[in-house]
Amino acid sequence: MSPSQPALAGRFITLEGGEGAGKSTQARLLADALRGFGLTVLSTREPGGSPGAEILRTLLLSGDTDWSAPAETLLHFAARAEHVERTIRPALRVGTWVVCDRFADSTLAYQGFGQGADIAMIHALIGMIGLTPELTIVLDVSDPVASARLRLRAGGKPDRYERRDRDFHARVKQGFRSIAADDPARCSVVDGDGPEAQVHAMILGEVRTRFGLSDQALRDRQ
Repeated sequence: MSPSQPALAGRFITLEGGEGAGKSTQARLLADALRGFGLTVLSTREPGGSPGAEILRTLLLSGDTDWSAPAETLLHFAARAEHVERTIRPALRVGTWVVCDRFADSTLAYQGFGQGADIAMIHALIGMIGLTPELTIVLDVSDPVASARLRLRAGGKPDRYERRDRDFHARVKQGFRSIAADDPARCSVVDGDGPEAQVHAMILGEVRTRFGLSDQALRDRQ
């Protein structure tokens, strides 16, 4: 939690990683597990997560516009500002746990490291949003596994980011690793190459350790 971030009753967890990392699947599994513990959980995503932000998601992922790196960065933060104010912060205020598939680290990795947008500008925008996850799970996967997963995705054409070249995705992957290395107190890197259930178990273990979700504490909540 950043020094300027107000106290919130809920917990904010994000999952990050490149294309084919398994974030969406693992975010869903984590949210379901936390609900099974008797917690109130909101599952959400970026870009998107609120009506206005979903409109911007369509522009960013499905559109054919070749945005400049600064413009694309600002569009992501416009969507994020709407998402935070309309969805995330209200949920946290009432004690809901929020599990989000991507957040500001994705903008750092994709637009900063991947597209060459100004890193200092991105950090300044993160500060303006004023909300930092308490735990970020960074899923790190090998290139062959990521490629195989992308080939297995059903329906629709690849989005604008999935269509980017190998060098771009290599920079994004290194970006996530650098972000995690720079903030080890918040970020936990999880090997995402294994079977779905194995990766989920590692993520759930990290969450339980970070938030003190012992078996006894969970029984006491039920």
